[in-house]
Amino acid sequence: MNPENKEIQIELSPEMAEGIYSNLAVISHSSSEFVVDFVRLMPGVPKASVKSRIILTPEHAKRLMFALEENILSYEKQFGPIHTNNQNNHMPPFMTSGGEA
Repeated sequence: MNPENKEIQIELSPEMAEGIYSNLAVISHSSSEFVVDFVRLMPGVPKASVKSRIILTPEHAKRLMFALEENILSYEKQFGPIHTNNQNNHMPPFMTSGGEA
């Protein structure tokens, strides 16, 4: 069997298929990993909790960045530009701690 022709079968349980809504991501990193915390902010509530944490190797983080870029370009080609006007928000949708994970 040719290793280039291997397919990966990915299972998606009904619970996981529902997804988790997030409107804030906090990104931090160390020399060996990137940590992305997905948070849901609610209007008028001063406290928010992390709904999901994803830990990635630097290589996988970069592949994710490229995949997101490709998908955003495809989305905008089909539906038009995504506007990121944050004037009405008190927090940006993505935050980086700039420090160690």
